[in-house]
Amino acid sequence: MITALHNLKLISGGTIAQGKAVLIAGSHIKAVIDETAIPAGAGKKDLNGAYLAPGFIDLQIYGSGGKLFAGKPEEAALRQMEDDLLNQGTTGFFATIGTNTNDIVEKGIAVAKAYRATAKGNFWGLHLEGPYLNPIKKGAHPAEFIKKATLAEVKSWVEQADGVITMITIAPELQDQEVIDYLHAQGIIISSGHSNATYEQGKNFLNKPIPAVTHLFNAMPQMHHREPGYIPAIFEEKPYTGIVADGNHVDWPMIRLAKRELGDRLFLITDAVTAATEGAYQHRLEGNKYVMPDGTLSGSSLTMLKAVQNCVEKVGIDLAEAVNMASLYPAKLAGKKTKGNVEAGFDADLIIFNEQYQTLATILQGNYLTPAT
Repeated sequence: MITALHNLKLISGGTIAQGKAVLIAGSHIKAVIDETAIPAGAGKKDLNGAYLAPGFIDLQIYGSGGKLFAGKPEEAALRQMEDDLLNQGTTGFFATIGTNTNDIVEKGIAVAKAYRATAKGNFWGLHLEGPYLNPIKKGAHPAEFIKKATLAEVKSWVEQADGVITMITIAPELQDQEVIDYLHAQGIIISSGHSNATYEQGKNFLNKPIPAVTHLFNAMPQMHHREPGYIPAIFEEKPYTGIVADGNHVDWPMIRLAKRELGDRLFLITDAVTAATEGAYQHRLEGNKYVMPDGTLSGSSLTMLKAVQNCVEKVGIDLAEAVNMASLYPAKLAGKKTKGNVEAGFDADLIIFNEQYQTLATILQGNYLTPAT
């Protein structure tokens, strides 16, 4: 059975097109055709002029709906994230665990590994943000759990994980090369974050082999005209770089600057958390951001669609390009070659939203899901 989505505004590959229909067969996109060429016998679904775009991909999120997976790793928290993110049009995410005790990290690994068997399809694995960070740039991460990596510990976690660790944020300037080489050889995305690297250090490790940077501008040395610091190295080497577009973590002119410098290497993350009153991360909502008990800025309250809206309305990025930042570019970093575009052969992972930036429906692996009310 072929389903034809029509009467839509198609966002894909940096453009917005009208008069098109998208044919879905099973879990894949069969073709993108002119609306006048829908084959007889196809099941037609009228989107009433809404936007159709590739499903969003969030490579850094900690919890949702009152369940902070990063603080209390349990399958119910992963299920809550899957459901909430599907309601929001996010069809792929890395559940993130911040710097914590070995017990929490290892429990998170075990829970995530077990959850894979019943996952709905948008949970793609774990992002470990820490504990191998630079304490000088700890941000909201507890200093008592930050440490230097050992190859033995890293190997132990990777072997326990059986492939469920997909990304890790480290401060590369403090780590032994053998650790970096091992992680790279395992196919784990290494991201530099909570780093105090100099310009010269950044030039030496970015894309050599470290392909990514965690939450640009946050928890890193700032630029100075006599001591350039790490950020100019990022702009020159152009690794894939995540940014939190909420106006709290980064102000809008700085996102504009980053976009000019990094182009198609700048991608959106939510860095979203949820309220928590126990454990190492006790987040409370203050306005539209989360803070720690001492007032330190921690995670965001963003959704990916809100981040896209902010990029359009506050930063001045075209909608189609903002969608790329939420889908195509993180898909490329994650090595997902059939995600992030709406074209023949790609997975039928899609978001449908209106001009008010409300998610109307999500399509995951060809299955049409409407947000819970």
